[in-house]
Amino acid sequence: MPIARETNFDGLIGPTHNYAGLSPGNVASVTNAGGTSKPKAAALQGLLKMKTLMDLGLTQGVMPPQHRPDLGALRRIGFSGSDEQLLKDAHDADPTLLAAIWSASSMWAANAATVSPSADTADNKVHLTPANLISNYHRSLEHPTTTRMLRMIFNNDNHFVVHDPLPDQMRYADEGAANHIRFATKHGEPGVEMFVYGFDREDTAGGARKYPSRQTRAATQAIARLHKLDPINTVYTRQHPDAIDAGVFHNDVIATGNEQVFFYHEQAFATSRSMITDIAGPLGEPLTIIEAHNTDFSLEDAVTSYIFNSQIVTMNDGNMALFAPLESKENPRVEAFVNRMIADASNPINAVHYLDVRESMRNGGGPACLRLRVVMTDQERSAVHQGVLLSEPLYKTLVGWVEKHYPDELTSDDLLDPKLANSLTDALDELTGILDLPGLYPFQH
Repeated sequence: MPIARETNFDGLIGPTHNYAGLSPGNVASVTNAGGTSKPKAAALQGLLKMKTLMDLGLTQGVMPPQHRPDLGALRRIGFSGSDEQLLKDAHDADPTLLAAIWSASSMWAANAATVSPSADTADNKVHLTPANLISNYHRSLEHPTTTRMLRMIFNNDNHFVVHDPLPDQMRYADEGAANHIRFATKHGEPGVEMFVYGFDREDTAGGARKYPSRQTRAATQAIARLHKLDPINTVYTRQHPDAIDAGVFHNDVIATGNEQVFFYHEQAFATSRSMITDIAGPLGEPLTIIEAHNTDFSLEDAVTSYIFNSQIVTMNDGNMALFAPLESKENPRVEAFVNRMIADASNPINAVHYLDVRESMRNGGGPACLRLRVVMTDQERSAVHQGVLLSEPLYKTLVGWVEKHYPDELTSDDLLDPKLANSLTDALDELTGILDLPGLYPFQH
């Protein structure tokens, strides 16, 4: 098999990053609702995270933000008039509607799509299915631009297939790679893909009592069919309802994996032991299990620290490193667990890098939320649109672009300002030139 490596495509945090609390079940988002956000600091934190991985020798991509505010979304539901009138009328009708059309939530690229590498697919192509994100209105606005962007980045039909999103219907509610983990002996070897769902169509709550479940079993099965996956190497498992009610709105808040390593909390899944057998069986080798117990730290610790929203990355020397949010270091129980984990020679994770992405964390997204991981061979990577692959010059250019265009702070009152909306449109028009993605946004047509 050809050698393959993981490339992380991070969402560039957009200039309308704000705290609107639009996501029920996302504890951080709801807790910080109404606060003053710092879009410029947020974007610079995200860019520095990308640069940190790049400087360690890893390939890093950039996914541009969506065009916001989405005034077209207001017109589609009957609002009319000037930009100023649109914003005012939406606010008067429902302030959360105004916040939704300004949302910068596309920065969490783990929700952009589900990805299967060519080693797993029957046609030996990389398959990507953009997520419809219909569980929340503000996120459901994203997939048309996301689909167009992915088709511009992965624009070689010999290597990539970018599917249409699943139907906009709750039976096929899909939240993307945040509910998907791939295991393999090495990235380039055929793997086992695990899809995590919150509910089946017969049980719309998934057993959760406090917060809604978001991913359906039917959606995961549809993606597996679209990606031409071998059913023997495909596993479906259900989130534990207690985890959902604790604020685990996506599986990547409570579990993650890389190659043969599986890191999760004991309350992550409705069934754990049978699931591990289902994965290890077709994989042909045992998994390296790192299971955190309640005696190590609680579900609440997991949600507030976002330790499972870390990235486990295979470094160029073959060892693995954990890229964790700074909040994990600040929780004594979680930090102690991480220290034991990296000191344990029985697993390949031997280093931890703590990342400051506090602005994203305050809105409910950690390091892993910010990235879409795509495993590719060198030939496939060379077929990707090169304008979005991070380099030192591109990093400096993007920092300058952020410094020039982003507001230092954003409050709910600012969302009524049509001049701000127009200035951000000009900024994104400039960004498509920097990344060589002409025509990405609807306003450019």
